[in-house]
Amino acid sequence: MHRLRNLGSISNSVSAANLKRKSLNSWAAIQDTYFSTKDTFERHRVVFTVGTSIASVATAFIGYSLRHVHDTRVDERLQSIEHAMKNHVNLQHSEIKDIVGPPGGCSIPACAATAGTALLIGYGLGWRGGSWYTTKKFRKEQMKILGQIKPRRWQMLGKVTTQDGYVLNMQRILPRGRHGNSIPVLLQHGLFMDGVTWLLLPPSQSLAFLLAENGFDVWIANTRGTKYSHQHTSFSSNSSDYWNWSWDELVAYDLPATFQYVHDQTGQKLHYVGHSQGTLVALAAFSKDQLLDKLRSAALLCPIAYVGQMTSPLAKNAAENFIAESLYKLGIFEFSLREGSVVKFLKDMCKTTSIDCSNLLTSFTGPNCCVNPSIISTFLDHEPQSTATKNMIHLSQMIREGTIAMFDYENRDENIRHYGQSTPPIYDMTRLPNDLPLFISYGGADALSDVKDVQLLLESLKDHDGDKLVVQYRNDYAHADYVMGENARKDVYEPLISFFKLQS
Repeated sequence: MHRLRNLGSISNSVSAANLKRKSLNSWAAIQDTYFSTKDTFERHRVVFTVGTSIASVATAFIGYSLRHVHDTRVDERLQSIEHAMKNHVNLQHSEIKDIVGPPGGCSIPACAATAGTALLIGYGLGWRGGSWYTTKKFRKEQMKILGQIKPRRWQMLGKVTTQDGYVLNMQRILPRGRHGNSIPVLLQHGLFMDGVTWLLLPPSQSLAFLLAENGFDVWIANTRGTKYSHQHTSFSSNSSDYWNWSWDELVAYDLPATFQYVHDQTGQKLHYVGHSQGTLVALAAFSKDQLLDKLRSAALLCPIAYVGQMTSPLAKNAAENFIAESLYKLGIFEFSLREGSVVKFLKDMCKTTSIDCSNLLTSFTGPNCCVNPSIISTFLDHEPQSTATKNMIHLSQMIREGTIAMFDYENRDENIRHYGQSTPPIYDMTRLPNDLPLFISYGGADALSDVKDVQLLLESLKDHDGDKLVVQYRNDYAHADYVMGENARKDVYEPLISFFKLQS
């Protein structure tokens, strides 16, 4: 009996603990719902206010119209009763109304109930309508950029011509409401990607659309050689001359051209967001004091600077086995992961090494924690994009040497001809301005932007002003999570947007 009592007391304590835990979870859920609702309303307050007002007025109008119809019918009935009663009893109209009550009367509780119901229904309809309207508008813009629908008049595309003749297309997403004074943000994608990178997620989770929702004027860049930037003023995209570039040329020509174009169009300094190779070209340019006069701040996602300790088995083996150099010698100047010769080289490498190529994305980027399979399907519809084989050689040199240097022609005379010295010049990360506002986010599972390599970069920034540097570490994030992760909005994008607002 004593044992049963003990068991009963233990059971009661466990039940109490479970009840307490559920209560706390419920309260946390209520708080999350409240703050989420508040945030949604703040971001769409104009649409919601107008929608709620219209829906409330419409609901009230319908309610009072129905009441008017009812009152009319009651009045008609009273008149018929009056007529009948006059034929039998000598009663006046006013006396009958006193007996029956006023047909159009409304007691205070009834009027309050009607008004309250109209407001609640209208508020609900306005909220749902506003949310639907906003999502629909952003989804339509997303589909335009992805090429899923053809707009009647394409207003979001701008063409930029670099000094060396490459024609780059840019997409633009204007903020709702106010355009003139909105601060521009330039988004720069990484290797094997294009501007679609920023539009793979649904509009409510995409960084590009979240920035636009928060009042920023969003510009999306497309690097030379990709789908939207496949033109040149002189060369055909099938020629070797067209593909004679590495990321040095992106630093020297593409980035300055896009910065200048956005600055000319908006008349304002811009915020910059780079992912992967998009961070490399920015760091290289900033280290040479380029573009700083047009820049407010920079956000670097999966920063690529030092890559000597990269753990990606696919990328590392390709560099160590000189795959890009072999393709270049065979006359393959466009490096496309959809092209037969490149695919054959990669398949042969997978057979002769211990690399698991059953999941190429994981083998290349690391195990992504938060990428939905449906997003992978969307990704494969648009990516991967081509790059120059020379660019792959340059990146391979960085992996093998562990340095951040310009392209090495591996010929003393060629290096002297291009650089005036026998070895390629170094991009010195210690020369980044200490007062440049930087937001850096990197992941513990990233096989391309390895933690050890990022630590080398952060060591270069040890003298950076403390209030100008924000470093975020996500232990479970890999390379693709930063642009395709379904949790990226809460984990990365919202802190990033807050950082931009502080620097605006």
